[in-house]
Amino acid sequence: MRRDLCDGVGIARLLNATLVLPKFEVAAYWNESSGFEDIFDVDYFIQQTKGFVEVVKEFPDDLASKEPFKVDCSKRKGNFDYVEAVLPALKKHHYISITPAMSQRRDRALRLNKALEAKAMELFDAIPKPFLSLHLRFEPDMVAYSQCEYSGLSPSSLAAIDSARGDRKPWTGDAAIAWRNRGKCPLTPAETALILQSLSIPTNTNIYLAAGDGLMEIEGLTGSYTNVFSKSSFLDTEDFVNMHGNTKAALDYYISIKSDGYIATYFGNMDKMVSAMRVLNGMYKTLFLSRRAFANYTEKGMHGEKLADALWREHFDDFVTGRGFALPECFCEFML
Repeated sequence: MRRDLCDGVGIARLLNATLVLPKFEVAAYWNESSGFEDIFDVDYFIQQTKGFVEVVKEFPDDLASKEPFKVDCSKRKGNFDYVEAVLPALKKHHYISITPAMSQRRDRALRLNKALEAKAMELFDAIPKPFLSLHLRFEPDMVAYSQCEYSGLSPSSLAAIDSARGDRKPWTGDAAIAWRNRGKCPLTPAETALILQSLSIPTNTNIYLAAGDGLMEIEGLTGSYTNVFSKSSFLDTEDFVNMHGNTKAALDYYISIKSDGYIATYFGNMDKMVSAMRVLNGMYKTLFLSRRAFANYTEKGMHGEKLADALWREHFDDFVTGRGFALPECFCEFML
């Protein structure tokens, strides 16, 4: 949402248009109704963008009852493309909504609102230091979206995944093997723990779980790593239960950009934004685990010490050759 909003600001500036404070469309994921003001400091945002683009909180009366004309900007490239293709729609309809382009933006005009920032600071202060933030993606909707199947999951996990699948059926046979070997399948908590141990990350490391409420099979991680914490470990129970999904995600984002180390099991939008902010802040202890390497080696029948050595070498090679992010300085002696 931060990325898409920055695209919207840029497009409004380019087209000399007024930007209406955006509304979040998140019902498909969390079935909630949180708004921009529930997460971000609205007045700060408007003040920071003043002179660059005009921002209004509400629709003008003559447009409030109308539906915007929808414009797909997902494939737009370059300023001329927007002026050529999007500006005519704005002039004709006076009010448009855009599907943002899939480009990455870093921003300085967005900050959490004061109440949420205070809660984020309270949470950060409560986590034992030093600590590693682990973005673990093994929620039912994530697994269903991946179209992967797993053996050995609990009946409750299998039921939750089946409920989230809809029309997205899992791959089978050779197609399933090829899909997994391309690194398309989310790592389970147990697989994550195995890779962390292969990288010699001590099992008593303080780990903050940046993850959704529906995280499955967490025992696969906590059975090996004994100091694992989540938002619910420190926040008041009633406060946590009533908190929006967007608010929880914002807390995870805040904690992750400030943690001593950050490890992600998936290279998604949050991971890209967190890694960029960590680099901007000079915090380089960031690592993305290789789902592809894990799938390739286990498909070959590797296990135990041989598998651990292969996984260590794979991540070390990524670090040396600069393919993506890895741990800095001496990889083999990484300590928080």
